[in-house]
Amino acid sequence: MKVGETIKSLRLEKKYSISELSEKANVSKSYLSYIERGIQGNPSLQVLSRLADNLDTTVEYLMGQQNMKAARMSVDEEWVGLVDEAIKNGISKEDFAYYLDFMKFKSRRKQD
Repeated sequence: MKVGETIKSLRLEKKYSISELSEKANVSKSYLSYIERGIQGNPSLQVLSRLADNLDTTVEYLMGQQNMKAARMSVDEEWVGLVDEAIKNGISKEDFAYYLDFMKFKSRRKQD
């Protein structure tokens, strides 16, 4: 898949219009349209970086050099810190899974 096709696919997955993504990423709407249609096949790394940030992926994924699972595995530092703290306090994977299930259950009960 080409860069533009990948960007368009992710944009549609996130339900962004071209206008919304162009505004969020600070890229002109016409330039984004050119990228998506393959007219501009070699956007700058700065533009790709801003688009990737707003599409929750990496530049490498947009360029076809990484699979989506690996791209989505990048985790912000706050999450890493929380997981480290949980591990240091002896919380096991099973404890975490139990807590997650409990929170899902609690959320479903609120909806009912």
